[in-house]
Amino acid sequence: NHRLCALQYCHSNIAATVPPTLLLWSLEGLKTFSYLEELILDNNLLGNDLLLPRLPHLHTLTLNKNQITELESLLDHLAEVVPSLQYLSLLGNIACPNELVCKEKDEDDYQRYRYFVLHKLTNLKFLDTRKVTRREREEALIRGAFMKVVKPKDAKASSAAASASPEMLYTPLPAGSRDLTNHRGILGKCRYIYYGKHSEGNRFIRDDQL
Repeated sequence: NHRLCALQYCHSNIAATVPPTLLLWSLEGLKTFSYLEELILDNNLLGNDLLLPRLPHLHTLTLNKNQITELESLLDHLAEVVPSLQYLSLLGNIACPNELVCKEKDEDDYQRYRYFVLHKLTNLKFLDTRKVTRREREEALIRGAFMKVVKPKDAKASSAAASASPEMLYTPLPAGSRDLTNHRGILGKCRYIYYGKHSEGNRFIRDDQL
């Protein structure tokens, strides 16, 4: 096996000039580096299908600014393949709820996220930009399982679902359109017969005219 201890493949804020073919979509090939200890993969295109080989010596992993939205599945995978992980950073992903990805998120949302991560990865000593405190570890042990972060609805999926059913688009009006100046009307006849006790003409004479 190759005794490479650190591997970095990330792009800076000028990544707009980097051809998409150079951005990482998968991590195939890492299994040859079983002694890897540090892995930096910031600013790539890694998503929920991210799969790491078993790296028993890996203690540092950063996945900042990728396309990860599912937190629980990622943490379960990391707990299995990188048991020695001590430092993890997920900033800039939807799975990490903070103001970097959503202005509606606040410190409470982020703290719940930390509890849930620490519940899944009990060996972490540093998460994102902060050291794991003793109080956080205790809270994660007690309440971490109930701190699962709810993923925001996908706006595109919602709009697609709303427009998928033909019944939702039904309208009784004709599909064709007509010029507003082209008015149309209907003329018909109505036969009226009065069946009353009084004279037909007297119906229109008021009392003050008698």
